[in-house]
Amino acid sequence: MKNVGLRSPSDKVGGLVYFGRMVDQIRAHAKGKLPPEYQASLGKGLDEHCVNFLGVSYNLVVHYVNAGLSDGAILQSCFGMGHRPSDAEIYMWNEFMLKRGWHDDASRTLKQLKREEGLTARSEIETIFQLIDVAEGRAPHTNHYDGSRLDKISLAVNGCRPEPSPQLERAKSRASNLRPIKSDLLCVRQNRTAVAHTTSS
Repeated sequence: MKNVGLRSPSDKVGGLVYFGRMVDQIRAHAKGKLPPEYQASLGKGLDEHCVNFLGVSYNLVVHYVNAGLSDGAILQSCFGMGHRPSDAEIYMWNEFMLKRGWHDDASRTLKQLKREEGLTARSEIETIFQLIDVAEGRAPHTNHYDGSRLDKISLAVNGCRPEPSPQLERAKSRASNLRPIKSDLLCVRQNRTAVAHTTSS
């Protein structure tokens, strides 16, 4: 497997996972360095989740990237033109994306892809992000956690389960509206094909 020069989807920009990887793909595409297999998924799947969360169009992000703005400036511009998420919303976004494929509607897809890749025995690959990392030659991030463990810690420390704040409940509602997009599977498959093609070149 070979890294094709994109950041891990788990890497953060302004506290948000995935955004940096999306920007990397846009920059690489503009320079003619993004493999064709990756180009087919631009603006779809995980990209679509990301821009929907920010409340902007994918084409607007492309415009900011092509204008030569830094990662931080692009993100701030998106906040200005779309939605500036609260800390609670960012937390829920990160958890939603980091855990994609882990005990959710994408779990079957993840199992299928692991089987196709001959990675069934790789028990540490529990999420879509981890699968992408492994496919591109990186060690999978292990920074997702089971929320029930936090509940247990809170119970041990405080003697009671904390009441969720209205802000956090709104953030959960916003994250739950990020419904599965069929091209999630397409994105991962295309990434896998691109890596295989690059490796064989």
